[in-house]
Amino acid sequence: MTILTMTYFLLQSASYLSLWPYLLLAVVLFVLIAVLIQNRVVRRRVNDSIASATSTYEMMEKALKIVDNDVVIYDIPGKVIRRLRGNLLPTPEMRAEEFAPHIHPDDVEQVLSTVRQMAQGKTQQVEYSYRWRVSEAGEEPRYFYIRNNSVAEYAPGSSTPTSIISVLVDETEQREHQEEEEELAKRYKKIFEDSIIGLSFYSPEGWLIVANKMMRDICHFDSDEGDAFFSKMNLFDMAPFNEVLDRYHPNEYLACSLSVVPEREMYIYLEIGVHPIYDEEGKLIYISVAARDISEERELYMQAKRNDVEIQKVNESIQIYEKELRYMMETCGLQAWRISLDRDIIEFYSGLKEVQRHFTLKQLQSIFYSQEDEFVRNLDHPAEVISKPLRYMGRMHPMVTQRDVEPQWVQINSIPEYDEHGNLKGAFGVWRNIHQLMQKQEQLKRETERANDSGRMKSVFMANMTHEIRTPLNAIVGFSDVLPLLTTPEERQEIIRLIIDNCDMLLRLVNDIQDAASLDVSGSVDIAPTRTDFSKFFDELCEQLQQRLREPTVEFMKENPYPTYITMVDEMRIRQVYTNFVTNAVKYTHQGHIKVGYRKEWREENGESREGLFLFCEDTGDGVPKEVQDKLFERFFKLNDYIQGTGLGLSICKAIANACQGFIGMESEGQGQGSTFWMWIPCNEIKA
Repeated sequence: MTILTMTYFLLQSASYLSLWPYLLLAVVLFVLIAVLIQNRVVRRRVNDSIASATSTYEMMEKALKIVDNDVVIYDIPGKVIRRLRGNLLPTPEMRAEEFAPHIHPDDVEQVLSTVRQMAQGKTQQVEYSYRWRVSEAGEEPRYFYIRNNSVAEYAPGSSTPTSIISVLVDETEQREHQEEEEELAKRYKKIFEDSIIGLSFYSPEGWLIVANKMMRDICHFDSDEGDAFFSKMNLFDMAPFNEVLDRYHPNEYLACSLSVVPEREMYIYLEIGVHPIYDEEGKLIYISVAARDISEERELYMQAKRNDVEIQKVNESIQIYEKELRYMMETCGLQAWRISLDRDIIEFYSGLKEVQRHFTLKQLQSIFYSQEDEFVRNLDHPAEVISKPLRYMGRMHPMVTQRDVEPQWVQINSIPEYDEHGNLKGAFGVWRNIHQLMQKQEQLKRETERANDSGRMKSVFMANMTHEIRTPLNAIVGFSDVLPLLTTPEERQEIIRLIIDNCDMLLRLVNDIQDAASLDVSGSVDIAPTRTDFSKFFDELCEQLQQRLREPTVEFMKENPYPTYITMVDEMRIRQVYTNFVTNAVKYTHQGHIKVGYRKEWREENGESREGLFLFCEDTGDGVPKEVQDKLFERFFKLNDYIQGTGLGLSICKAIANACQGFIGMESEGQGQGSTFWMWIPCNEIKA
C-alpha cells in the first residue's frame, strides 16, 4: 500500500473515530511523506552532482593524460603535499618541509613566498617557474625546469583556502633547446663579430644592414652602430661594384685590388668577395660582402721577393765560398769531420755538406795506424774522448782519402757539440793530411844532418887533403932526390915505378877534386859517348887495373863474356867508374879475389824494356855494414878514416850513372862478407 492510499484511508476513518487523534496522525503522515519526497529529490541531486563531478574528473584526467603533466595538491592545514598525477614527487606524499630542499637554492625564496601568499588568501591563482632537483642525495645535482600553474581551493564561506592544486609542466627540454639556440646565436654572433675577415650584409636593394668589427675597422666606421657615409652609399653605386655587379641579378665576385675611399681615408689593398644569398624559392634576400686587408701580406710578399733576391745573392756567395773553401781544403789536405753519438757514426766532409766517407764508431779505432797511442786506446769510450777539445797528431790508414797505399800522417782537431739541454751529442773538427809535411820535415832533417855531416866532412876533407896530397908529393920528391944516387938499373927502375905510381895517385886526387867542383857548379857531369868495342876496351882496362893489386894473397879476375861488343859509351867515364870500384876493393881486400866484369842486361823502365850493360866489381874484402850502406854514395863519406882516399869517388860514380840515365848500387851481407859494386847504363849493341 502506498503512502497516499494510507492517508486517504485514515481520513475516511476519521468520521468513525475521534477527530483529534486521527488529525494528528494525518499531519505526521504528511510530514513523513514530505520528508521522503525531499530526501529522494536531494538524493537525485547528489547523484547528479556526483555524476557531474565524476564526469568532470574523468575529463580532467583525460586532459592531463593528453598533456602528460604532473598534478599535486597541497593540504594547507595538514601541511602535506600529495601526488595526484605524475612522478615528479619522489613519494606519493611528503611534508611541506621536505619539499623545499628539492628546489634550486636560487629559486627557494620565490616559491615559498608565492605559496605563503596563496595560503593566506592574497592570491587565488598564480603561474611561476622554478628548478626542481631530480637527482638523489649524494649525487651531482641535476635539475628540471618546472612551470607551475596553481589554484587555491576554498571551503564554502571561508576566506582562506584549504588547499592549493598545482599543475606542473616540465619545460626542461624546451628550456635547454632555447638555451642551446641562444648559445648558438651568441656563438654565431661572436664568430661574425670577431671574425678575422671583414663581413657585412646588404639588402637586396644594396643598402647596408650590418657590419662586423673587422669590417668597421677596415672601412673606418664612425661607431660600432654604423657609419654616416656607408649607410647612405648604395652598394651598386660604389666602385668597383658599380662596374661589375648587376643591380637586379648580382653574381659572385672576387677581386684583389687597391681600395681607395677618400671620405674615409682608405688607401689599402683588399681581397674582396661578394656573395648573393637566395632563399629556397630563389628570391634574393641578402648580399654578403667579405673583405680582408692584405696590405701587410702584400708588403710581406714584396719583402719576400726582395729577400729572395738577397737570398739568391747570398746563395751565390755561399757557393763561391764553398768552392773556395773546398779548393783550400783540398789544397791544404783538410777535411771536416763530425761524430754523432746517437747515430753511432763519424762522417768526413770534402766541403761543408758533401759526405765523402763515413764509419761507425766501432771502426774508428781501426782507422789509426798505431793502436798503442793513449788517444787510440781511449776510443773504446768515444764520449769521454770527445767531451773536451781534442788535438792529436799521428798516422792513419788510407781509409779516408783512399788515394794512398801507406799510412798517412794526420793532425786532428775537434770541439765537443752539445744539444739545447746541455747533453753531449758529438763533436766537430778538422782532419788534415800532413803526410807530405812530415816527409818534408823528415827530409829536411836528413838534409840538415847531411849538410852538417857534409860540413864536418868538408872540414875533415880539407884537413885530410893536405895529408892525401902531401903523401904522393913527398914520395915523388923523396924518390926524385934518391934517383941520382942509385947506380944499378934495377934499383933505378923500381924508384921510377914508385914515382910514376905516386904521380898517378896525385893525378887521380886532382881529377876527383875537379869533378866534385864541377858537380857543385853544374849539378851533373858531362857525358860524351863514342863508338867503342867494349870487349876490347874492357881487356885493355883490366890490364891497367890489375897493376893496382899489391897483395899476393889477392887474385885479380875478369869476366868478359863477349869476343866483341860494339856500342856507344863514354870510355873515360867508364874507366873512371871501374877505377874507383877496383881502387876501393884493393883498399879493403887482403885475401881472396877481386873480380871485374860486365854483361848485357835488359831492364824494365816506365813499362818499356831497355837494353844496357851491367858493370860490376866483386871482392872478398871487409864488406860494408848494413847501417851505413845508404851513405856510401854520398860525398866525403869514408868507411874508414885511416885509409887513404878523399871520399869523393863513389859520389862521382853515382853522378856518372845519373848522367847516363842509369842506375848504381852495391850489395853486401855485412862486415867481413865482401861486397859487390855495380852500375847499369842503357846502351844498344851495334851490329857489324
